[in-house]
Amino acid sequence: MTSHPTLFSVQEAQPIRLKELQMRMEELLVFGIPWLTLEDVKLMVDTGLDAYRFSISWSRLIPNGRGPVNPKGLQYYNNLINELINHGIQAHVTLFHYDLPQALEDEYGGWLSRKIVKDFTAYADVCFREFGDRVSTWTTLNEANVFVLGGYDSGIVPPLRCSSPFGINCTSGNSTTEPYIVAHNCLLAHASAARLYKKKYQVKQHGFIGFNVFSYWLIPLTNTIEDITATQRANDFYIGWFIDPLVFGDYPDIIKKNAGSRIPSFTPQESKLVKGSSDFFGLNHYATLNVRDDPESLKIHQRDALADMAAKLIFNWDGVIPDEEFPITPSGLQGVLEYFKQVYGNPPMYIHENGQMTSRNASLNDTSRVKYLEGYIGGLLDAVRNGSNTRGYFTWSFLDLFELLNGYRSSFGLYFVDLNDPDLKRYPKLSAHWYSNFLKGGSITTNSGIIDEVDKNFSAKSESSHLTM
Repeated sequence: MTSHPTLFSVQEAQPIRLKELQMRMEELLVFGIPWLTLEDVKLMVDTGLDAYRFSISWSRLIPNGRGPVNPKGLQYYNNLINELINHGIQAHVTLFHYDLPQALEDEYGGWLSRKIVKDFTAYADVCFREFGDRVSTWTTLNEANVFVLGGYDSGIVPPLRCSSPFGINCTSGNSTTEPYIVAHNCLLAHASAARLYKKKYQVKQHGFIGFNVFSYWLIPLTNTIEDITATQRANDFYIGWFIDPLVFGDYPDIIKKNAGSRIPSFTPQESKLVKGSSDFFGLNHYATLNVRDDPESLKIHQRDALADMAAKLIFNWDGVIPDEEFPITPSGLQGVLEYFKQVYGNPPMYIHENGQMTSRNASLNDTSRVKYLEGYIGGLLDAVRNGSNTRGYFTWSFLDLFELLNGYRSSFGLYFVDLNDPDLKRYPKLSAHWYSNFLKGGSITTNSGIIDEVDKNFSAKSESSHLTM
């Protein structure tokens, strides 16, 4: 099946590293996963998965953004969903993961226009109608905060819009206003699709619809009142910007104050539509950062959302871990879940992404990923014991795939994908064996000696695979 134009396939003005990686992705005619196969579903079964999270490509299903449905796209997703269900694996589906049909971007500017609300709702309607009898958990947008900041402020992800001095090689956009406009339209599109689902499908299909954000856990750099206040402000900008309207019906006061007239206001009708529209929240979490107060940024006349935040995020990771890896701080995941519990009334939560990054050429003996998963899953279990209403966990990722910022140069997968092999052969890493052992009832702790046993089994299997890294 050929791929259809999306914002990923028609970009020109972008950093050369990302551009060349996207060209490599185009050669393979895949977006994200390296072409999921029926054998991959069998791998999931063998691993012990009972759920698989994936996104539907809007342009693959409806190439022009609206109008006729592509029968081959429809068949692809039906085949995938049926195969998952037939093997006892739940399909958790995301409707938008940054790949807007290029036709809508060209016609009216995509997410910058209110017209996107109607088109997104119509696209969601097709998905609910065609797949909803087998899909019970829907997420409207993935990492909406990253999409808004990366796509319209710093300009590092499609549609690569930004303005100087906030982005790199900016050719179009306005970093001071567009992130707020797009965020507003994202919330309205989500709420409109959720209203449709609840009115037309939910009773019959018995499903749920939610919203996903990315979040670090943020800790004050010092115990000063300034850094403590800045940390709350940063949480308001990273989490509250989207979650506050979905729970309370409006943006946090500090965002409205600092952004002023640059942030749209909800009408009473819009506030009512958005409030309570999410049955659950999805969380993508990888690491913990420190926060330092930055009051000087508010003195800048032309500010973007990060300057409005008036806080600096500090990556105190030097010398602690190898390059390209995250520190292992499970307390951070517990902290974010406790934050949702205390601030937002303990809503149903799913950990949609959590995993360790390594370089692509790292060994299949990925002990750092095993230690990361062991720590964070343990932290999640502690959070649940402490009352968190978390319903599920997905590690990122099952297979090595094309990463948004690093392309194929970094790796998150439990399974290595050999891009030099015509068949894109998969090889299990040590983490795949550990995760499978855990899912099938094994202990989570390394103290039990389970890792040593898995390592022995892994070594034996790896010797028979003859894979050279």
